[in-house]
Amino acid sequence: MATKNATSAKVAPLADRVVVKALEETETMRGGLYIPDTAKEKPQQGEVVAVGPGRFEKGERVPMEVKVGNKVLYGKYSGTEVTIDGEQVLILRESDVLAIVN
Repeated sequence: MATKNATSAKVAPLADRVVVKALEETETMRGGLYIPDTAKEKPQQGEVVAVGPGRFEKGERVPMEVKVGNKVLYGKYSGTEVTIDGEQVLILRESDVLAIVN
């Protein structure tokens, strides 16, 4: 497992799991309107902070395609949100990652 920061050092995903920190989208308010967090859409882009070793297929381990530091797109309702040391991260399967953003 590759590590990048304090969060990934404390979380070691298993099999084909990926730990992603959601990237907050910049918001410009027009006309002084305030949009509460509960009304905002969930971000669908994040940065990979930890990856598992890969899944087993036919008795052999299949290596992960995503790596720590990749910016990825994932499904809107994919994975499980957890809070670790006050930081919210998303744990999802590699198959829930839709694309790597270059």
